[in-house]
Amino acid sequence: YYFLFSFLLCYKMQSMLQLMGDPAAELTKALDMEMTHPGPAEKGIIGRCKRHAIYAVNGEIKAINIAESEDDPAGDAHPESTLAEAMLEAIRKAKA
Repeated sequence: YYFLFSFLLCYKMQSMLQLMGDPAAELTKALDMEMTHPGPAEKGIIGRCKRHAIYAVNGEIKAINIAESEDDPAGDAHPESTLAEAMLEAIRKAKA
């Protein structure tokens, strides 16, 4: 989180993005983004959320991309749908 905040300050982007944490996983659970696949838990990773990216305006979700598949429940092998290019496309579609 510190690195991302420093990046925003360095490039004077603090008004363009809002970074948020979810230490108690309340939003994760409310959005049904809690990873329930046993793989991460078997490795000691408890309470991880699915890899996702959200575009929201005034608290309303306009677009959400989730990098998850049956053979890649964490989305680590194929995160493309949550990366910048895919999210910019999702934002364009949401604004159309």
